Order: sequence, then C-alpha cells, then structure tokens
Amino acid sequence: MFAVVPDPIPARMKGLNRAEICDANFQQFVREWDGPRRSPPADDERILDGSALDARGFRELFESQLISRHLDLMARVLRVQNKVFYTIGSSGHEGNAMVARATRHTDPAFLHYRSGGFMAERFRKLPGMDPVMDSALSFAASADDPASGGRHKVWGSKPLWVLPQTSTIASHLPKALGTAMAIEHARRIGRPLPVPEDSVVLCSFGDASSNHATAQTAFNAAAWATYQGLPAPVLFVCEDNGIGISVKTPEGWIARNFAQRAGLDYIAADGLDLAAGFADVQRAVAHCRRSRRPTFLHLRTTRLMGHAGTDFEIEWRALDELCAVEASDPLLRSAAIALESGLLSADDILALYEATRMRCFAAAEDADRRPRLGSLAEVVAPLAPYSPGAVEAEATRCVDADARAAVFGGDTRLPERQPPRHLAIQLNQALHDVLLKYPEALLFGEDVAQKGGVYTVTKGLQKAFGGRRVFNTLLDETMILGMAQGYANMGLLPMPEIQYLAYFHNACDQIRGEAASLQFFSNGQYRNPMVVRIASLGYQRGFGGHFHNDNSITALRDIPGLVIGCPSRGDDAAMMLRTLMALAKVDGRVCALLEPIALYMTKDLYPGDGAWLTAYPPPDQALALGEPRTYDDAASDLLILTFGNGVPMSLRAAREIQAEHGWSVRVVDLRWLLPLNEAAIARHAAECARILVVDEGRRSAGVGEGIITAIVEAGLGATPLRRVVGADTYTPLAGAALLVIPGEADIVEAARALAAT
Repeated sequence: MFAVVPDPIPARMKGLNRAEICDANFQQFVREWDGPRRSPPADDERILDGSALDARGFRELFESQLISRHLDLMARVLRVQNKVFYTIGSSGHEGNAMVARATRHTDPAFLHYRSGGFMAERFRKLPGMDPVMDSALSFAASADDPASGGRHKVWGSKPLWVLPQTSTIASHLPKALGTAMAIEHARRIGRPLPVPEDSVVLCSFGDASSNHATAQTAFNAAAWATYQGLPAPVLFVCEDNGIGISVKTPEGWIARNFAQRAGLDYIAADGLDLAAGFADVQRAVAHCRRSRRPTFLHLRTTRLMGHAGTDFEIEWRALDELCAVEASDPLLRSAAIALESGLLSADDILALYEATRMRCFAAAEDADRRPRLGSLAEVVAPLAPYSPGAVEAEATRCVDADARAAVFGGDTRLPERQPPRHLAIQLNQALHDVLLKYPEALLFGEDVAQKGGVYTVTKGLQKAFGGRRVFNTLLDETMILGMAQGYANMGLLPMPEIQYLAYFHNACDQIRGEAASLQFFSNGQYRNPMVVRIASLGYQRGFGGHFHNDNSITALRDIPGLVIGCPSRGDDAAMMLRTLMALAKVDGRVCALLEPIALYMTKDLYPGDGAWLTAYPPPDQALALGEPRTYDDAASDLLILTFGNGVPMSLRAAREIQAEHGWSVRVVDLRWLLPLNEAAIARHAAECARILVVDEGRRSAGVGEGIITAIVEAGLGATPLRRVVGADTYTPLAGAALLVIPGEADIVEAARALAAT
C-alpha cells in the first residue's frame, strides 16, 4: 500500500526525506486501490453508511486536508531556497478541519501550530478568502501577510476570529478559558459582545502540551468554574499524536488523565477518519454550546514528517515505527473513503492532489516576490501604539457629576474635598472613579472583594459596584492574567491585581509571551488592553522576607510594549491610574502599576510632619506618559534620579547632603519605568554638576542601567556619577533586609564619594 525503505538502512539512505515518502505513499495508495466502490452519493447523502458526514461536507473537508498537506510539502521544498521560513507542519493533524466545520467563524479560536486543516476549512466560512495565498504570505514572512504582517508564521485571521499567537506550548490555554468566561460575564453585566452570545471558544494543543503546568492551571480553573456553577463554554481540543518532539506519550495517558476528570466533559473522536470522527466532533461542539460547560475533545491524530523540517526522525526513530506511523496517514483514509463511496475516482483524486500542489507552489512563488519588512520602524509599528492627544483627552474626561457624587456618598464626600490622605486611600478613591468611568471595567484578584485586599486598597469597591465587577479569583496568578486577556478579548477592560511582585514571576509569560505580544503578532488587528496592579518592592522593615519585599523589576522592564508606572505618593498614583486606563482604552496597551507597599500608609517625610499625605487630584487631572516629578528644579549641584521608595529616602538624604556639602540638590521622581523618559533624564543631567542614581532594584538588573545609559548616550558620560543600588541577593527576613536594599545612609555616602572626585 505504501513505499517502505529496506531494513537495515544503508548509510546512503539515512537522510531520506520522509516528506517525499509520504507524498509518494499517497499517490501509490490511490493508484493501487482496488476496494469495492458504490454509486456516487448526492451532495446531501451520507458519504458512507452510518456516517454523520454528507458527501458535500466530506469533499470540502478532503480539499481542506489536501491544502494543509501541500502547504507542508511546499514549505519543506522551499525552505532550502530561503523562500519559506517555517516548517512546523500539520501533516497527520488534518482531521482538525472537522472542528472548523462543526463550529462557526465567530467562535474565537486559539490554535496550536498544527492547525493547517482547521484554517483551510474555516476559510470556507466567509466568501472571497484564500487560505492558500494567506498561508503562503505567512510562510514567506511577507509584509502583505494578513495575519501578522510578516512578523511570524502564525495561524490567525481577524475576520475569522482566529487570534494569532506564536509557537505556544500551552500558554494560550488560560486566555482561551478566560475568553470563554468573559462571553458569559459580559452578558451578566449587560455589556455588548463582539461575538454572538452563544459562541464557544476553541483551544487546541498537543498531548505533550497537556502536561504543562500552564495547561494544568487552565484545566483546574475550568473544573473550578464548573464546580462553582460559572458557565465557561471552552472546547479544549487535545490533538493526540502520541509524541512530543521525541518524547512519547504513554499509551492511554490522555484518556486516563481526562476521561473521568471532574468538571471537564470528555468526548473522544477519531481525527484520522472523517467519516467516523465527524459525529463525535459535532457532538462535542454541540454539547459545549448547549451546556456552556468546559468540554475536552480528545482527537486522535498522528504526526508525519517529524516535528519540523529540521527533525530527521530516521536518525532516532525505528524504521518500522516510522512506516507504521506513515501508514496511519489520515489522507490515505480520506482517499479510501472517496474511492469506496464512489464520490471520486483515482484519477479525480490524483488530479485534485496535483492541482492543490501547483496552487500552493504558485502562491509561494508569488509570496516570495512580495515585500518583506524592511525597516525597524515597520517591524515595531504595531508593538506599542501611543496617541498622546487622545490618551490625554480620555484620561481627563469626567463622568456625570451626580453619578460620581452618588458613588462617593454625596458632594461633600467627594475625595477632592477631603483632607490630604496617604497613597492607599487615594488609590482606592481613584479606583472608585475609574470603575464608575468605565462600566466595562472589572477588578479582580486574590482577596480583593470583601476583604478589600491585603492592604485595604480595594476596600468598599465590591459594595459600590457589585460582585460581578469586583470579585475574588483562584489563588493562581497564571489564571488571573489569563482571565484578564480573555475579558479584554471580549471588549471588557480588566484590572487584575497581583498580590505581590514576587507572585507575578509565577505567571510572567502570560504578559511577556501572550498579552503584550498580541498587537505585535496580529499587526495591530487584535488588542487586549489591561491595567495590572501589583503590590511591589521592599522596605517593610523585614516583614515577610523575599516574597513580600521583591525588588526584581527587570522581568517586567524586559517585556516589549509594556507600560510600567510606579508612583511614590497618592496624588501621583491617582493621576497615573487614569493615564494607564486611558492608554488601555485608547491604544489597547498592556500596562502595569507597581504600587510600593511600604508607601501605602506612609504619612510623614519626617516624623509627625504629614508631608507624604496628598490632596486628591480632581478627575480632570492626569499625568502624561513619561512625565516625571521634580523637587527643586532650580538646584544644579547634585541631581538624584530615583523612583518609588527611593523618592522619600532621597529627599531626606538631600537635606543631609545640603547641610554637609552646601550643595543644592534636585530630586527627580521618574514615576514611569517603561518606557523611560530618556529626554527628560538627559535634560536634568545636563543641568547638574553631579548625578546620583538611586535604584532599589538589584545591582545586576534594575532600572539604574537604563537611566545611566540614557545619560551616557546623551553625551554626558563625563559628568561625575554614582549609583546607589540593592545587592544581588534575595531579601531576607527582619532587620537583615536593610543590609541588602539601599538606604538614606548609602545615598549620603555616595554623595561623599562624588565630593571626593
């Protein structure tokens, strides 16, 4: 039935191209097929007795399978000519086209990389679209690629509701579940949806990926939602090919692990046989749509041609095993169905096969002639959009005065009419304002509801806005940020809280690899705006050790496109929150607000002076992105550049330095840590004789390196400069914490060193 290679393998044959063998196998199988044939069925008749698939549906699915296969074969040939730049293929997984056929094009889809069949079939849902040309443009990294604009080979389409992503290993499961939950949540709070209310969310992944911690957190959260009675219409599609790169999945593992899993409704389907498998795929989709419950579709597949074009399986996999895998090629079964049913003759199939090959190669040659990204500006254009005028207008936009008075309990209780307060209270008032301003906004996280957060920053918000807009989540940062992406996908404006900065590192990839990359990899077509609030940094007098005094900001500052604000006082916090919400609303930006825990309740700069209490800024006031706060702009003997806890420390140290050296000291609170305002840093540096950078991060990885680089690249490297920074260690418990993070004495000592030079 198919070509085999003699065993043992001669040395000259060890490099045999398995793609060529699969190609030859199919043609030989069709030519030599001699099974029984029926009279051709009508379009609306079943393709085979007992099948749920009619003849028209089968033929279209078969065509989609052939498109997927020939895209793979084309990529293997043209990669050596540098015309194609991606060779992770879908061969063996073409049965996922059934999932596309059984669903709607408005059902949001989060796909793994073996989804060529799915995409080819979903393209049928809208007339005038060409899956071959669109895919070829993506393979060729053409700037005309409608999915990513040439930034990556992704399966994606804005009109088809396929949200593009890169080669994810389970990291897309939390946001897929979050999107499913958001469909129901938006309906509950009366917000319009961009998709029909009965939509389901599709999420595909491999059997190996199902073991990943990120996948497990999504399965757990889905089961938890079921247990809580929360609708979550997500269809988890596990495409089980039995292997992850070279590591085999134990036989029966997926069924054993998921068939009886509480809260997940399990349905198995044969993805290698269109006639037999379609009924179960339909059943899974219908069940998910009707029940609104998380559903696990276990789709049997195989993997042909290795993991990617660089994976020469013949070098590590037994020949008889390879031949057995190739014998299970789903295209062989589809060809047999076409022949047995009488729908197509052998000549018909081979003609269709070759026509599809020619179509794919012609598209690839056309795509190779199209322009590719040619400048840095083109590459980064969709990464971090910023519309300063529109953002300012949105940040300073006020809501109805009567509605605002009602939220705060009357005109006399408006926060701007109250005495100065500390940061935590002013931030709480600002959260009341933005939740009123944005009815699509949601605030959620661990302990944020009835308790009001560990530090009472969210106190009273659930009472004011209800449990549908302010609510607690699982103790799972990955799922919190996954939910945020899902809510954003459905047009809501999430404000997830991460309880401590150290906890963010558990879930960093949900921002780095998923949220912040979406606009980039979709060429600006998709966005998932959010403002992530994180209680951060140290100086809590040794309480809680590392996990409550984490000063590692670098993991956040290294995320392309992210905006990071870090206020040191209450009025700044309120105005920065307004700006971040406007950035999310207007430009779809992913933002983080680092809230210094040690300054939440701080009232004094010096004991008893109340100097760190601030008035609440009226709602028409906001800060421009990058705008610093300067203390004594006329001072020119010493410049201290700092942020967060470093601000009050530097102000106190400045008094000592002034007394000891007679210097005038200018302290600049940067407030915005990403992007750094390099122009403002350079301006202040040029106006001062000496520079101190006070960075509460770590010596090898903080904010200070970026500040100093801005100074040096502005041509000011000759200005005497010192850095006060934390040690390269975790923060210990109790008083030992103050040995590893900088203090006022360190700032004063650094000034002495500058005086000595």
